Amino acid sequence: MTDPSTRNAPEPLQFDKVVASGAPADDAQATPAPTCSSCGQPIKTYYYHVDGETVCAACKQTAELAGAAQSSGGAFLRSAIFGLGAAVAGAAIYYGVIALLNLEIGIVAILIGYMVGAAIRKGARGGGGRRYQILAVGLTYFSVGLAYSPLAFKGFAEGRTNAVARADSTVGAPAASPVTAKRIGAGVILLALGATFLFIFVLPVMAVIGSGASGIISVIIIGVGLRQAWRMTAGHTVTITGPYKVGGSSEPAPAPAT
Repeated sequence: MTDPSTRNAPEPLQFDKVVASGAPADDAQATPAPTCSSCGQPIKTYYYHVDGETVCAACKQTAELAGAAQSSGGAFLRSAIFGLGAAVAGAAIYYGVIALLNLEIGIVAILIGYMVGAAIRKGARGGGGRRYQILAVGLTYFSVGLAYSPLAFKGFAEGRTNAVARADSTVGAPAASPVTAKRIGAGVILLALGATFLFIFVLPVMAVIGSGASGIISVIIIGVGLRQAWRMTAGHTVTITGPYKVGGSSEPAPAPAT
């Protein structure tokens, strides 16, 4: 028979197992802090998504400033200068191939498109967009026309010399006349420059028409060069979302106070 005094006696305390309050010890795991994909630093409070990549607040601000710098007027002017330099260099290469090798290798137009596109991208510091694309195509086409301009001016000069020689042999040499100095106004200079640029832009069309059946191939190759410049200067819109709180939900949180 059991002693009644021992029925309600407390069991001895067990110290071989300790369970913390809250979640069970086996299931509780600390959530790792996200790491900025740009600078590599751990993020402790708020983070953002830039084109799907997790970044900290400082790197997000850097991305915003870089995008603003690429679309500024100074960046476009710098791209125009760099692109014009590449266009002149490409025209010199194209003319050198024509003059030295006596070959019209239209594939050089593809090289010009690459040179102009790369120069404009460098001037924009990696940026791009529709106005950069229009600039790249215009400078590439201008470069091709500029390559043909020395040959065209040389042909005009030879034709004028021959015409004067024929006129002198028919009528006789004209009497020497005194040279009178004339002042050339700024308007005349601007008009001459405008006519020269217009002539340069027309030259590729004249060259293609004068090439006959092979002109079709030239058109295709020049078109590929223009497309190359267009594609290289295409813009990219940076997508930025956030802020997100570390350890919170995937929905954007209110912007932290600065």
